[in-house]
Amino acid sequence: MNLFKWTALGVGSVVAVAHIGVLGHIIKATKAPQAPVINFPRGDYSSYKVKADKEGYTVEYKANDPTVLESQKSLSLDKEKKGFFGGGSENRHEWRRDQFTMDGTRNLGGVVADGEGKSAKDIECIVADAGARSQGAMAGTSIAAGVGVPAVIGIPYVGWLAAGWVSLLGGKIGSAAGSTVGNIVNDC
Repeated sequence: MNLFKWTALGVGSVVAVAHIGVLGHIIKATKAPQAPVINFPRGDYSSYKVKADKEGYTVEYKANDPTVLESQKSLSLDKEKKGFFGGGSENRHEWRRDQFTMDGTRNLGGVVADGEGKSAKDIECIVADAGARSQGAMAGTSIAAGVGVPAVIGIPYVGWLAAGWVSLLGGKIGSAAGSTVGNIVNDC
């Protein structure tokens, strides 16, 4: 009986330990599944966003983020020079802020993709318009100085001021007229 007692105790212990192990496995298996572990390639310019919930997950990954980098430089120079005849000083503050891409190209603004942006005709029209405005402003100012300024310069106390206004107005009207004529001539 003593042998039977020890055998029953041993078998009972094995069954009890097995039940505890199975219960632990079942309890752990019934917990909600966790989000998967995803190892993204990481670098200096990569970023990612992961949104995970019970129904699934979404991943947003950028390998080259930011696509435009930024550099800021500043110089503050307070220099006092002592020359033969005495002092002199130099107080210079410089600030530079550049944007550039990964390959080192400076971002100057505007469109960088091929096939987009202004056509050759648009650029030609812009250049022609600038020249026409400049020539029109010069002609308008000259006409105003020859015709309008002598008429208003004799006004007491404010004649000199009115002459300046007439010159500016002539330049503005001449610039607008030059732009209109330039657009017609250049077919823009």
